[in-house]
Amino acid sequence: MRTFGRRSEGSQLPVPLTIDNEPRSVNISAADLALAESAELARLRTLVLERIDPVVAGELPHAALRQQLDALVHELASRERMEISARDQSRIAEEIARDMVGYGPLEPLLQDDTINDIMVNGPDNVFVEVRGKLIRTNVRFRSSSQVAAIAQKIAATVGRRVDESSPLCDARLLDGSRVNIVFPPLALDGPCISIRKFSKKRYDLGSLAANGSMSPSVQRVLEIASRCRLNVVISGGTGSGKTTMLNAMSRLIDHGERIVTIEDAAELQLQQPHVVRLETRHANLEGRGEITARDLVRNALRMRPDRIIVGEVRGAEAFDMLQAMNTGHDGSFCTVHANTARDALTRIENMVMMGQSTLPSRAIRTQIAAAVDLIVQIERMRDGGRRVSQIAEICGLEGDVITMNDIFTFQYEGENADGRLRGTWVSPGMRPAFIDRLNYFGMLDPWMRALQEA
Repeated sequence: MRTFGRRSEGSQLPVPLTIDNEPRSVNISAADLALAESAELARLRTLVLERIDPVVAGELPHAALRQQLDALVHELASRERMEISARDQSRIAEEIARDMVGYGPLEPLLQDDTINDIMVNGPDNVFVEVRGKLIRTNVRFRSSSQVAAIAQKIAATVGRRVDESSPLCDARLLDGSRVNIVFPPLALDGPCISIRKFSKKRYDLGSLAANGSMSPSVQRVLEIASRCRLNVVISGGTGSGKTTMLNAMSRLIDHGERIVTIEDAAELQLQQPHVVRLETRHANLEGRGEITARDLVRNALRMRPDRIIVGEVRGAEAFDMLQAMNTGHDGSFCTVHANTARDALTRIENMVMMGQSTLPSRAIRTQIAAAVDLIVQIERMRDGGRRVSQIAEICGLEGDVITMNDIFTFQYEGENADGRLRGTWVSPGMRPAFIDRLNYFGMLDPWMRALQEA
């Protein structure tokens, strides 16, 4: 590793206090000793950073950089006669390596596959979610400045900018993990980073059923819905598993279809060979250049898609999504934030009105009833498990009310000794409103068998 910068002249080492050439003992409190050790570590870190060319260091693999940093830290500690243990020297080398080629203290959390979410609420408050439960960690940043530097590094990797003049940012890591950043003055206790980790495990509906997220009958119904090109809205709260469900259902899409995905931060993991991934763009510093999800949905209609998948519908693009579902793009998927299937319809209606305020409510509901076939409601329950709580079909419009029928509902029965909730998925076994579509694909009998076996 090339090293550049000033050679530190060091500082005068402290000498013992003496009276008449006899050493005198001095009582040092634990707090004072810890402060002195902290100052020595900080000084050693500064000396190391002065000898490093960050450009060269950033191009090295982590293992090679760490090896050279270990040697440099040991050399400087010996030269400056610092009483720093080998363990602390190794820790400093690892911290600097992570800062140079990674994301500092976040690196071990990002490498831990048991962690789903990472939440940084300032330099001293870092929480993670493990199996649906929030846990405070012992991870600490040196200062708010280090948090800010890591946040800006994350934003820069996807060509975005975050600072006090532009304090909100959505970004993603190179592995696809979704990141939200809030800077002061909006964040009062220092920069905040929220990371929804990209799952390395590729879930399908079978693995979700094996995890208890649904029953085999629910799994079969969702497989048929995907194969029969039903238009599906996946609804749920934050962190309920909507994207995971969307990824799982998308695995049933035929490999001969052209799929266009639209997201704020790309995180879908489609396995098909013919996928076009589109991502929104924020405005620049002059307030220009913004590309919204609505712009992308409109453009997608000109790209000859067989299916359009919107990662999350949250605004006026809901109207264009309904238009797409109603104009030959059957089998399209999207997700919305809502607590129940009925609430999902209300939310879609409200979002359509954001961009079409003059459109009558009945006209909007007619569009929804004609476009959407199924709503899959997912819930993160109190045991931390994520389950399909309801599958509802859209039957049509009676007066001004969209009519719905439940296909499956989760009925709570109690909990096991380990705290896991118990329940069953029940179905009334009714023939669906889209029976013609099931007949067309030859899937009516398998659909009805799945309902009867529930």
